[in-house]
Amino acid sequence: MTTETTADGEEPADDHPTIAVTGAAGYIGSRVLVELREAHPEWELVGIDNMYRGQVESVGDVAIQHVDVRNRGRLEEALSGADVVCHLAAISGVDDCASNADLAYEVNVTGTNNVAWFCRKTGAALAFPFSMAVLGDPASFPITADLPRDPLNWYGRTKLLGERAIESFAEGAFPAHLFLKSNLYGEHEVGGTEVGKPTVINFFVNRALAGETLTVYEPGTQARNFVHVRDVARAYVRSAERLVGQLTRGETGTETYEIASEEDLGVMEVAEIVQEAAREERGIEIDVELVENPRSGETMVEEFGVDISGARDVLGWEVRESVEEAVRGNLGSDE
Repeated sequence: MTTETTADGEEPADDHPTIAVTGAAGYIGSRVLVELREAHPEWELVGIDNMYRGQVESVGDVAIQHVDVRNRGRLEEALSGADVVCHLAAISGVDDCASNADLAYEVNVTGTNNVAWFCRKTGAALAFPFSMAVLGDPASFPITADLPRDPLNWYGRTKLLGERAIESFAEGAFPAHLFLKSNLYGEHEVGGTEVGKPTVINFFVNRALAGETLTVYEPGTQARNFVHVRDVARAYVRSAERLVGQLTRGETGTETYEIASEEDLGVMEVAEIVQEAAREERGIEIDVELVENPRSGETMVEEFGVDISGARDVLGWEVRESVEEAVRGNLGSDE
């Protein structure tokens, strides 16, 4: 169904903008293309990915071009004509960045600079997620994007460098939305392919389906905020709608939004939800085991509330998914 108004509540000035998605073959990017096409079948969509973690070759009628964001010439050629770029290409996750530090720098820092430089030269708008990892141990709750930056790991540092670069490039040149994004969960389907990522909830569900013990790092009370990948993808749709309007009005500079849910659950609590759902939906009895935590730098707070009023009030975005419903849906499905 076509969305008839933008996130500003106004008719889009350009009925056929071109929206480009980097990292389009990945966990989030592929879902963003699905949601964009469903919301705006008349928009021109472009997808690019270097297939480092790509899971699909196309999304609907969008064939994903094999382009690496580190190659500025090829990148600018592929993005040529884009009105909005959703920049999702990244080496994501603490462990992947720690194991591949050079690659993480080249993709997350140099690649993001390349995308932002393209936007500065052409005036294209930009949407970019920079992750809760930039905060380190949050100083207060509920979390807002105004909290101090103090990343505890290389992943968070690369994302912080990306955030700062876009703030600098966007000033006076193009509008940009920066997303402080919480922990994702949920698998989704693209053209018959199950697309997922080993986030904690997905990991628990897959172990439950295999009848394996759910291992929870001590103390188990450490909380995280969880948001479904489909909800995150819809945030990019609302962002693209608003950015199209901002381009028409000649607005520049950055706006920052918290993309999260109202579910900040302890890890043990999540494991118990999966345990109960496995028993009730599948008749599978699984154990939950508390084990030594190998991540000495992990945030150990027992609450992780996030203020999402900005995304709700300005972008018109809402959270539709819940952890328990998603878990039961995954465990109850034979697909």
